[in-house]
Amino acid sequence: MRTTRGAARRQSKKRLFKRAKGFRSGRSKLLRTVKETIVRANCYATRDRRVRKRDFRSLWITRINAAVRELGLRYSEFICGLKAANITLDRKTLAELAVNDHQAFSKIVETVKKSLSELSWYKK
Repeated sequence: MRTTRGAARRQSKKRLFKRAKGFRSGRSKLLRTVKETIVRANCYATRDRRVRKRDFRSLWITRINAAVRELGLRYSEFICGLKAANITLDRKTLAELAVNDHQAFSKIVETVKKSLSELSWYKK
């Protein structure tokens, strides 16, 4: 007697079509195209999880740079001064302070300027 996959096949297809929800035209309606699209979407999702981290880091650096330049330093000098002053705040936190709490950020910049002036090779 020949067996058919019946319920198992329907469940498998339902699972695939559910993952392809929101895709356009045949990419959400045709089984073979759905399979191909899901594989490609997974590749992009994996890649872009790493890209998102890069994008956010560059955004934070841009925000810090803009805020620091208003206070008379460059980004590279600021980061060097942070290390000299033993301040271990990450870029995400610094960017958040630069945007939302300008007073606290300006105090950090003053501390950094003081520690930079103590370095023998730094001239400003």
